[in-house]
Amino acid sequence: MIEDTKTEGSAESQMVGPSVEIAEIMERLPHRYPFLLIDRCEDYRPGESIIGIKCVSVNEPYFQGHFPDNPVMPGVLIVEAMAQSGAVMMSKTLDVDKRGKTILFMTLDNVRFRLPVRPGDILKMHVRTLRVRGDIYKFRGEASVNGKAAAEAEWAAILIENPK
Repeated sequence: MIEDTKTEGSAESQMVGPSVEIAEIMERLPHRYPFLLIDRCEDYRPGESIIGIKCVSVNEPYFQGHFPDNPVMPGVLIVEAMAQSGAVMMSKTLDVDKRGKTILFMTLDNVRFRLPVRPGDILKMHVRTLRVRGDIYKFRGEASVNGKAAAEAEWAAILIENPK
């Protein structure tokens, strides 16, 4: 698992890269409620890594049906949240103008789910770049709750021109 860059007693002092707040995330990603699945990002390192943060709320629309008596965040949405975190890093690194280009999934590999994510949890997605070839990035992400692994995956994303 990718280690958390924060430790107790020195929380912010161990952070290497800057934070990305929700206003900038919304400038960089086309997603909106209910499909914008990250609240902020921390420790942005251009072209290398980022930590996405999702504060899981009982008010999330998917909890009405997944599952009413035992709410669990769907695994595919955890993977999507990791991918959105990677897309923020990719967008900042490439300085993408979202009006002209979009970042899309290409592949998804080696997905594993380890721990249910529930309302009240803070989901941290540690995403790092494995490889870059032009406008294609290969990522590895590990999602955790309270330092315990919840999910992991590898994926590729591509930057494409929007249709005119």
